[in-house]
Amino acid sequence: MSHAHLTVDPHFTVGTIQRRLFGGFVEHLGRHVYDGIYEPGHPSADAEGWRTDVIELVKELGVDCIRYPGGNFVSGFKWEDSVGPREERPRRLDLAWHSTETNEVGLHEFSSWLDKVGSDLMLAVNLGTRGTAEALDLIEYANVPGGTALSEQRRANGRDQPFGVKMWCLGNEMDGPWQLGHRNADDYGKIAAQTARALRQVDPDIELVACGSSSAQMPTFGAWERTVLEHAYDEVDFISCHAYYEEYDGDLDSFLASAVNMDRFIETVVDTADHVKALKKSDKTINISFDEWNVWYITRFENVDKITGMDNWPVAPRLLEDVYSVADAVVFGNLMISLLKHADRVTSASLAQLVNVIAPIMTEPGGPAWRQTTFFPFSITSRLARGAALELKLDAPTYETTRHGVVPLVDAVATHDAESGASAAFLVNRSATEPLMVTVDVAQLGDVSVLESHTLADDDIYAKNTLDEPERVAPRANDTAVIAGGTLTITLPPVSWTALALG
Repeated sequence: MSHAHLTVDPHFTVGTIQRRLFGGFVEHLGRHVYDGIYEPGHPSADAEGWRTDVIELVKELGVDCIRYPGGNFVSGFKWEDSVGPREERPRRLDLAWHSTETNEVGLHEFSSWLDKVGSDLMLAVNLGTRGTAEALDLIEYANVPGGTALSEQRRANGRDQPFGVKMWCLGNEMDGPWQLGHRNADDYGKIAAQTARALRQVDPDIELVACGSSSAQMPTFGAWERTVLEHAYDEVDFISCHAYYEEYDGDLDSFLASAVNMDRFIETVVDTADHVKALKKSDKTINISFDEWNVWYITRFENVDKITGMDNWPVAPRLLEDVYSVADAVVFGNLMISLLKHADRVTSASLAQLVNVIAPIMTEPGGPAWRQTTFFPFSITSRLARGAALELKLDAPTYETTRHGVVPLVDAVATHDAESGASAAFLVNRSATEPLMVTVDVAQLGDVSVLESHTLADDDIYAKNTLDEPERVAPRANDTAVIAGGTLTITLPPVSWTALALG
């Protein structure tokens, strides 16, 4: 059996873990909203039509802040369509996903749902087919207490107090040719800066996210971030990152090391932002909002599930309903490790998405809701990761991958909350065939014991939770975790994700 060694010392911190790191994303896409979170005829539906079984699962997931309403959807969205009396709201073509949007659920309704799940709102504005003027209208409607035409319209629509939205996204993936209103970096940087300045004239306390690259594989990656920030550095607080991962052509070894790509992506964007900071001789630091990340089999969508046809604009079609395996969940858990390892600069992140659409939660119309395999790494990490992320010393064997070169077989991060004294460790074994023994020096944590252990693994790494078998996969206690003489030892099964609570 191969061995790895970690040293955990609470004196060496990466950065404070912001609760917004455990954010989510709800887009008007497929069955996410309609037949997902909202199904008035469902047995569990409350008086407003929200599925309460889904609400309970979202609360269990531990999502702090939710980005809305898109995504690609927002670049063709008229926010005015989604407010006012429902019976007067127009049905619109959603060009992003070739669907029909009924606008039955809009800003007021979604805000009510957020109150039920206990999450804050991150609101995206349309800088694709619209611009600064429409963004100003939206912030007036949402954040001004009263006394103006749009704030009084909000009050007439049933919301006396402002929504008080603090975090705003300046468009979505504007580097992508697929995006309605796609611009080059120079043009986007100008409109982002202009819109940011205007929004702050209404509400100077908001936080603003400029669009970064929609993936590290984009041909404009790096140059896009530099150009956008040269225009907007003084006006924004965050630059966004988006990344999705899937197993290509049976290359499991590379897939299991996907987090290496996320690490490099983050570090490159940080270097670029700091380069612009130096050029501008600024005292301000731009952080990262990793506001779309997940495992997504995008090639399956492009080749099989894409909707086309002038006479084919369905309402809430089954789109992007990936069913996740144990291997997917292990990669997913490793991506969360990467976010935590960069907690000094990644201070906001949004899992894309939450329900039915590439989601940890699945539903059946009129039927049950259940947890996908990816639900567990998110819910457990969100609950246990508190305080600060720690800088670990890791010594682990390596292996060769086609996509990422030579990478460690083990990846890990630890957290420590100085106030409560609670610590946690999160580990993955990327080996497809062999268990690994890990020894962890925890002497600097004091006299601690293992309070919880959770390992997600299975003899069938492609096992999944489905409508027919909703509880086929779940984490189990790892009884190999033992602490003696300031050293923790644990055996990690092949293709596994593990979380430990120490105290």
